[in-house]
Amino acid sequence: MTSPSELVGCRYRAVQRAAHPDVPPTEAAQARAARIDAALAAVHNLLPQSPAMGDARYFRRVSAGKSYFETLECLAAGDTLITEAVLEWGRFQITVDILVAFEDGYLPIMVSNHRAARNHSGVQARYLAVPRLGLGSVLTGEFKIRHHALDTYRLALAGRALSEMDLSCGLGGTIGQDRTRAFLEPLAPLDEALTRALQVETPRAPRRVKECDSCRYWSLCSVELERADDISLLLPGDRANPYRERGIHTVGGLIEADLGEASLLAAAFRSGQTVVPRGLLSAPRFDVELFIDLEAYLDQGAYLWGAWDGSAYHAFTAWSLAEEASAFADFWAYLCDTRATATANGQTFGAFCYSAHGENHWMRASARRFAGQPGVPTVAEVEEFINSGYWVDVFQLVRAQLIGPFGLGLKVVAPAAGYHYSGDVDGESSVNLFLDAAAGSAAARTALLNYNEDDCRATAAVRDFLERSDAPL
Repeated sequence: MTSPSELVGCRYRAVQRAAHPDVPPTEAAQARAARIDAALAAVHNLLPQSPAMGDARYFRRVSAGKSYFETLECLAAGDTLITEAVLEWGRFQITVDILVAFEDGYLPIMVSNHRAARNHSGVQARYLAVPRLGLGSVLTGEFKIRHHALDTYRLALAGRALSEMDLSCGLGGTIGQDRTRAFLEPLAPLDEALTRALQVETPRAPRRVKECDSCRYWSLCSVELERADDISLLLPGDRANPYRERGIHTVGGLIEADLGEASLLAAAFRSGQTVVPRGLLSAPRFDVELFIDLEAYLDQGAYLWGAWDGSAYHAFTAWSLAEEASAFADFWAYLCDTRATATANGQTFGAFCYSAHGENHWMRASARRFAGQPGVPTVAEVEEFINSGYWVDVFQLVRAQLIGPFGLGLKVVAPAAGYHYSGDVDGESSVNLFLDAAAGSAAARTALLNYNEDDCRATAAVRDFLERSDAPL
């Protein structure tokens, strides 16, 4: 049987899994599995065990034990709430986290570590309260549903399996980072997306895509790709399609085609050159400067705001997300006090970050979520800062002035600028470290502080590199 995950990302992964079934999952994949297990446990703890006093309706909660045949038995018995269910449709075996007797059929519900919905004024979404699944009625609130491919395909496949048994209620549900709500949506639009995904043919050879960096089969695929000098080594995913349509399938072919910047990138890739300037380099400098980076746990909250002032690192932490408002208020006070002091002394002030999207999002979100709490700025104050001349996105400067065959992320550009990272923590491992840090691990907290300080200082190094137009490459 096939897992719905085969429909997401690289389709060649299924080929490699069939040919090399003994290749173990990566540490990152195991960590993701542990996080979803924790999410399932949290949801199971919220589910009702029996009807509330005075609720006379039939209610029975059972576990199907991740067995297809046991799931069929539970459905035949008309059980109200079935956890650890398994359904089958065609070649697919679908794990359904919760099946709930609903209307004239069953409602499949998936548990995800994505955010299933966001607060959105003026938009109505239906949901069920998780502690009342199988007992409570449908509620509505101002939320906008968010879709994630794997969750969507799992629900659509579960809907097809239930339809074959005349047990589909026509709806699916997702429990995301808000474990208390199961957001409902019609299965028909999701089924259309599934139909399109099923029409994609399984490739006969690998192509490099974004997921390759964390895939257990990359060591196998990379050998094939390098042997073929495949153009996806340089241009992953669909980025190489325009060149393939012109008959260019290799890195060497792109170099020989002499197509300007694309061929220059290919030549840099072949020689191992990390960044290539488009011309003279430049970046602003101020009398007083801060280099800022934040860390967030998934979509649930920002737990660390860090700033490097050129000589010292300052961290504002919320190892418990209950302290998030206080950490943000302290960071904002430090930022404003530094700017005010510089201005009072007749000095210019600038604050830098690398790719401001994350910082802007969390500043705006924090101002909205914690409005009125001590030290928290208004949304208008945050917008004034974001749109000011002293908030500088170093990534935008890099993207305008450099090209790079290995991307232009901070972890790529900073070493080219001469910065040496002190550790090997990345975004994936930082998620796991935060769970340990929140549980009280001093080692995890130190690792995250070092990780954040590295990114603050690396941002400063890239700015310095751009400012020195004669810096060697």
